[in-house]
Amino acid sequence: MQSEAPVTRVAAIQMASGPNVVANLSEAGRLISEAAAAGARLVVLPENFALMGMTEADKLAEAEEDGRGPLQAFLAEQAQRHGLWLVGGTIPIVSDDPNRVFGSSLLFSDLGERVVRYDKIHLFDVQLPEGEESYNESETTAPGDRAVVVETPFGRLGIAVCYDLRFPELFREMLDQGMEILALPAAFTAITGRAHWEALIRARAIENQIYVIAAAQGGFHVNGRETHGDSMVVDPWGQVLDRLARGSGVVSGEMDPERLAAVRRSFPSISHRRLSCGIR
Repeated sequence: MQSEAPVTRVAAIQMASGPNVVANLSEAGRLISEAAAAGARLVVLPENFALMGMTEADKLAEAEEDGRGPLQAFLAEQAQRHGLWLVGGTIPIVSDDPNRVFGSSLLFSDLGERVVRYDKIHLFDVQLPEGEESYNESETTAPGDRAVVVETPFGRLGIAVCYDLRFPELFREMLDQGMEILALPAAFTAITGRAHWEALIRARAIENQIYVIAAAQGGFHVNGRETHGDSMVVDPWGQVLDRLARGSGVVSGEMDPERLAAVRRSFPSISHRRLSCGIR
């Protein structure tokens, strides 16, 4: 993180979104305003913040062309209104396949200008033992193919989404691009979240010596799904600065460039690496 970057308050927003886009945007706007009032300069929304449909296919009807549409306009307007940088969870962006969309996370600057787009790479096609849960995200979502790290006033920010969290080679690629902060919108299931959510977030923070802002869906949804929640902000030593177990709300913490530099200086594990990993 650049030495001249100040200590910055960051926030993760937790929601329990449903099938009503208007209601979801209203709730997201309320929580962004709450985060801004608390002094947050960088805010992260959860995955699927604008729509958790009754079926996975519902998002096809809400898909937007890249660069225009009401969901993108909402994000730009919120960032500009509150004068903060906003990671827009994920929204559906059209792909070349009419039956699939990209799960896209968009970063907007405090001027309401779009800075970068990240398309979720790893898709949640999972059958848990004994039929507890079954998902086939790739039926309606097309995978991205590019890691994203971008310069911000707060340091170099990487973006990943939900199931990406389980693939450490992605984060090593992002670290090679200079990542110092990770924004992680997510909608972990209740079962997998209880088992792995905190362990994975803290591991990514520790092994890459970065700040992690993890914004989750958390609660019961109209479609019958239950998400884990436990949104948190974690520092480069793996310490949880703030968290929210369930329900809608805001978690926040201070991101200190001197703290990051001190961890990397006193425990230089990054420079001790002997293997190089890339996305396959």
